[in-house]
Amino acid sequence: MNFDLSYFIRSLPQLLSYLPITLMLSVLSMVFSVMLGIIIESMIRSRIRAVNAGANAYILFFRSTPLLVQLFLLYYGLPQIIPELSAMNAFQATVIGISLNNGAYLAEIFRGAIDSVDRGQAEAAQSIGMTRLQTFRRIVFPQAYRIALPSLGNTFLIIIKETSLGFTLGLTEMMGQAKLMAADTLKVMEAFLSVSLLYLIVALFFGKLQGALEKKVGKPYVQ
Repeated sequence: MNFDLSYFIRSLPQLLSYLPITLMLSVLSMVFSVMLGIIIESMIRSRIRAVNAGANAYILFFRSTPLLVQLFLLYYGLPQIIPELSAMNAFQATVIGISLNNGAYLAEIFRGAIDSVDRGQAEAAQSIGMTRLQTFRRIVFPQAYRIALPSLGNTFLIIIKETSLGFTLGLTEMMGQAKLMAADTLKVMEAFLSVSLLYLIVALFFGKLQGALEKKVGKPYVQ
C-alpha cells in the first residue's frame, strides 16, 4: 500500500484535539513528581534508619522495574487487594503511576544538586546567624535549582512521552487516538507518523522554553 499523504494531513488536526489531555497528564505528573522527589530526598537524609531505608527501597523499586509494569500493577493489580482503588480511572492511574516513577528519579537529581553546592557556603551562612532553613532557602536552594534545572527539563520531556502509555490502560490521549485511527483505517504508517510529528513539535517547543529558562537563571553566574 502507498503512503496516503492526504490522510496523513487530515489526521493531524484530529490528533491535535487530544493534545490538551496529553499536556494535562504531563503537567500534573511533573508537579506530583517534583513533590514526591522533594519528599523522598528529605527522607534519604533522615537520621531515622527506617525512614532512610524506606526511601531507598522506594527508589530501588521504581528505578528497577518498567513503568508499564508499574502502571499495570497500580491499575489492575492493587484494586484486587484494595477494592476501594477500583474507583480509580485510567487518567488518575496514569498520573499516579508516572508521578511515582519519576519521583524516584527526581529524588536522586535533587540529592545530587544539593550535594554539589559547596558546604562551606552553608557553614559560613550559619556562622553569621542564619538558621538552617534560611541557609537552605537563600544559599543552597538557588544554586541547587540552577544545577537541577536541565535535568528537570529533560524529565518533563520524558514524562510527555511516557503519557503515551496511558492508552494501555484504556485512556484516549494522542497515542490512544492514533492507535484507534490506525485500527479503524488500517493506515498504520500515516497515523503513527502523525502522532510522532506532534510529539516532536511539542518536545521542540518545551525544549526551547527550557533553554530560555536555563539562560535566564544562569545570567547571575555568567562572568
